[in-house]
This record gives sequence, structure tokens and C-alpha cells, in this order.
Amino acid sequence: MVLTRQLADELFGKVLKYSRAEETEASISGVSYSLTRFANNTIHQNVAEEDVTISVRAVSDHRTARASTNKFDDDSIRQVCESALALAGLQPPDPDLLSVPGAQVYRAVDRFDRETAELSPRARAETVQKVIQRAGMDHLTAAGVFSSGSVVQALYNSRGLSAYHDESVSEFSVTMLGDSSSGWAKRTGTRWQQLSVDDLADRAARKATQSREPREISPGKYTVILEPAAVMDLMGFFLLDFGGLAVEEKRSCLTDRVNQKVFGGNIHVRDDVYHPSQGGAPFDGEGMPRQRVSLVRNGVVENLVYSRQTARKAGTAPTGHGFPLPNEYGEAPVNIVVEGERRSEEEIIHSTSQGLLVTRLWYIREVDPYKKIMTGMTRDGTFWIEDGEVKYGVKNFRFNESLIEMLNKVEMMGQPQRAAGEESVEMVVPTMKVADFNFSSLTKF
Repeated sequence: MVLTRQLADELFGKVLKYSRAEETEASISGVSYSLTRFANNTIHQNVAEEDVTISVRAVSDHRTARASTNKFDDDSIRQVCESALALAGLQPPDPDLLSVPGAQVYRAVDRFDRETAELSPRARAETVQKVIQRAGMDHLTAAGVFSSGSVVQALYNSRGLSAYHDESVSEFSVTMLGDSSSGWAKRTGTRWQQLSVDDLADRAARKATQSREPREISPGKYTVILEPAAVMDLMGFFLLDFGGLAVEEKRSCLTDRVNQKVFGGNIHVRDDVYHPSQGGAPFDGEGMPRQRVSLVRNGVVENLVYSRQTARKAGTAPTGHGFPLPNEYGEAPVNIVVEGERRSEEEIIHSTSQGLLVTRLWYIREVDPYKKIMTGMTRDGTFWIEDGEVKYGVKNFRFNESLIEMLNKVEMMGQPQRAAGEESVEMVVPTMKVADFNFSSLTKF
């Protein structure tokens, strides 16, 4: 079932017909998603999924709750409306609960490409075959995924709010495996042509071949060049810290630090859903228009993001970053853009007398939420740099590093680009050269 605007309107009409709540909200989402998976230089899985879900939120007597269904006959929609109202009646009253917002005006964003949304299994298979052939050139084994499809978000309420966004999505991830090394590359985009799959395959293969027979380097503090995927996965652990509710409840590392210089003077961060390399809807989980927000300027924490309820408590305006209600998190920026410089990765490497180049990180965990100390490991391409050149692969490290301290030690940055990893949502971030990054121990591979 394709969730068109017309169908979404019709489904909400049924919700309004059957809901007996004081106020009613309906979040209607659709996904059409196909995935081709390969390993051991062979395609071994192709799956496809189509689904549409209605999530109804009932508001009654300062209580709210939601219920969901993926059945759209009249009885099922009546039942989900009754379930949401019954669940709301079981909740304690929330004196801070706001009425649902009225109609809003949204800035248009065009993120739908029909070719990507309807990409055939044959097209994905032919693309993967080229990647497998590239692996064979260097006697490597390729594994990864190639997915494509589309997502739809629609949000309505009984006070006239009506929001709809459709977006095509694609992802290619590949790991090239050698006897003693591996290389990795990944990219996502709203248009599958943006993935540049041949480039990703070549990048992963070069990392795997250049890191063969990795050498052992002692743990310690090193200058490190973090490629965008590594930067992104670390920055993702800041998202909830920039939420107004997290600061109010003193769960954030930025508590009592707003309008203070927390990071290095060359750090500038904003949340910007309208950036051409970003994705997502121009409205949040409450239906409020997303605003561009400068979070950090010259190292100073300038602003937080706010849902409607948190904004009212703080005496400010909502920024369009709320999650669907009810939720315990409040809000977070999800379209991070970190400003950088117009330097290439080659220039940054050339400027480094001794240091390490890190492709990506994994198994990242938070050690101290207030100092923002993280631990994790390097993976799929870690290299020793000497005299401005990548010399050889090294065995992977575990790191223990404060993200706040890290962002006070950034010496150089590259051109920001859309990055994809495994630990966070996509961001637009640069390569970063960081001094005295703490690698605490070696791994065995």
C-alpha cells in the first residue's frame, strides 16, 4: 500500500469520525523498503517490506496516551481510537500537558526521487556484482547491504494541523575482508545515484589492502585524524544534551553551561533540516515547523532546542524539535551540521608528522555522562602516519576520551560532508584532526 496524501487524508477522516476524545492526533507513517544483502562475495538475501501504520493519540482531562494499528477497516480504526482513549483514562493527570497545536505553515523540501523509491532488485544486484568484482581484483571478500525505498510521515490533529512528507531513501555499506585486515565504506542518500557505489567499493578495498599485516603500536595519546564516519558516531552522543528538558532536569553535560565557552573556538554546530545534504521532514513529532538553530558558535553553547512543553517552561519559543507525545526525552536536534574548512583529507594527512588515521569507530559506550567520557574501538582501517604520509596499518585500539576535551583539541578540519556510520543518525560533519587523543589499550586484531 502506497501512503499518498489523499489516502492519509482519508484515514484521518475515519479517525476523526470514530474518536470520542477531547482532542485527537493521528500520526500516519508508511514505508516501502527493499534490501539486498551480500557476504562471501555472494548475494544471499533479497527482502522487501511495505507497511502503513496509524498511531492515534487521545487527549482527555489533561491525560494522554496513544495506540497503533496497521489495519484500516472501520472496525479496526474505531478500536484503535477507543484503545487510545481508554489508555489515556488510566494515566495520571499532567498539569503541564498542552492542547494540540493548530494549523502550521511548513517550508517545502524536495527529497523524493521516484527512481530510488522504485529501484528494482535487478538494479541492486547488478550494482553489487560490480562491487564483488572489485573485491576479487585484490583477493578480498566483500560483505554488505544495498537498500532503497521510500518513507512517508503524515501528522494530523483535530485542531486543523495537517502535515505530510515523503522521501526516498537509499544506503550502501560494504566491508572488504582480507586475511589480516579489513576496510569499510558507507553512504546514504535520498537519491541512490548519490551513493557513488564504485567509489565506496574502491575505498573499502584500498583500506583493506593498505592495512594488511597490521603492526602493533603502543597505547597512548596521539594526534588522530578522524574521518567523518568516526566524527559522526561520536557527535551523536551529544544529541540529547542539547535538549531543553535534559538541561532543565540536569541530565545534560551542558547543564549550567549555556552561553558559556565549552568547546574550542573553531567549533561551530547547528541543527539544520534544510541543509541540502540533510534528510527528514520539515516538522517534528508534534507537527511544529523545524527551525534552524545555532547550537555552538566559536565554541560557545548559544542555544538549546525545545519542544512546545519545554519551551513554555523555559519562557521561550519552541524550535520544532519535539518527539511524538507522550515521551520522556523531550526533544533533540537530529539534523546536525558541523562547520569545517575547505581542506582535503590529503592536506590534513600531509600536515601530520606523526599520528593515526581512523576510518570508523564501533561499540561506543558512555563512561561519564557529565564529562562526556566515551569508550569504544577503532575498526576497519586504522593507519600510522609519519612525515605526512600513511605508512602502514596498525592493530586496532580501545579509546577513552572526553568528547568535550576532544572538541577543545581540534587542530584542523576538512570539508563537511554527509556521513553515515553505525552508532548515530546521519550528520554533515568534517574530517577532524585532534591532538592528544587517548588510546587506552590495544585490541587483538
